[in-house]
Amino acid sequence: MEYHSIMSKDIDEKILAELQRNAKATTGTLAKKTGIPATTVHNRIKRMEREGIIKSYIPILDYAKLGKGISALIFISVEHKTDQEQLAKKLLRISGVSHARIITGGFDILIEVRLGTIDELNSLITGELRKIEGVDKTQTMIVLKEI
Repeated sequence: MEYHSIMSKDIDEKILAELQRNAKATTGTLAKKTGIPATTVHNRIKRMEREGIIKSYIPILDYAKLGKGISALIFISVEHKTDQEQLAKKLLRISGVSHARIITGGFDILIEVRLGTIDELNSLITGELRKIEGVDKTQTMIVLKEI
């Protein structure tokens, strides 16, 4: 019984890996790439959608072509009595912020930003982020290359 579930998990993982490479791939294409029958691929995708394993299908954008070629990760320390989840939601409303995550370690929140220029990044950090109530300090890392 357990062997079947391990095999089943492996099949799902093969399908998911191909979907992450190309979410628009047809069932037939996925079947060829994974070596799994098309009917099985179709049924497993539908099950994973029902179970919430697959939440949505999103495009992968070429941000440079959209004028947002600068990507940075900004670590944020939060003041002691600040509600981290509320602050993260507030940060997501800032133009250029694409993701916000509550994390552990030396910082409390990690945001990802996508902007067109270093000047825009500077304005976001010094003109907006550091002025938000609850933000204690920030550390920024610019992404050199995404793979």
